[in-house]
Amino acid sequence: MISGNEWLAPMAESNGILMFAFTLVTLFLVRLLHVFYNTGKALRSTCMKPRSTLIVLGSGGHTAEMLNLLSVLQKDRFMPRYYVAAATDNMSLQKAQTFESSSNNAETGNAQYMQIYRSREVGQSYITSVLTTLIAIVHAVWLMIKIRPQVYLQFLCNGPGTCIPLCGIAFVFKVLGIRWSSIFYVESIARVKRLSLSGLLLYKLRIADQVYVQWPQLQRMYPRSIYVGCLM
Repeated sequence: MISGNEWLAPMAESNGILMFAFTLVTLFLVRLLHVFYNTGKALRSTCMKPRSTLIVLGSGGHTAEMLNLLSVLQKDRFMPRYYVAAATDNMSLQKAQTFESSSNNAETGNAQYMQIYRSREVGQSYITSVLTTLIAIVHAVWLMIKIRPQVYLQFLCNGPGTCIPLCGIAFVFKVLGIRWSSIFYVESIARVKRLSLSGLLLYKLRIADQVYVQWPQLQRMYPRSIYVGCLM
């Protein structure tokens, strides 16, 4: 015959596991709310050290827009700079190298160039993009661990699916307390009435700290975005 204590022991153990799981979920939700609340707010820091910056380049005109934006930054405050482009896009990194080696840029030695798998190529079906997205996420995790910025990681993103895995990993790092990252997404000038898929995901999911648009009507449609005028 089973005694009462023998019945109570498994129940107590089960209750302990449930309580532990409930505590973990609660802490995770609190942390998630904390991240959402502070995303987009200026970091209160008196530290004037250079900020390690990851710059995600799109293809074609996206890269030209990004380089125009970078030309007005105080480069001594944003270094080292890590340029990342899709594995199938060699032209963007060549343009970035030319930009860094220009006569107006004295901090050439503080730039590095990397490639990453794209989550979705132009014209690729959404079904097959599931597998490529998973591969891109794994590659993004490896890349983020490899970079290991000293201050905080700042993203300047432009273009299609290349930036989504990196921004997603950066957001997870925020939630887990591994690294607090500031993510800035610059929408293409070609987007006049609606955000691109990348921009829409970063905006709706509140992953990006700030989303910049180049058309006033686009800012009116997405009021949390910031209108900066034409960058070209």
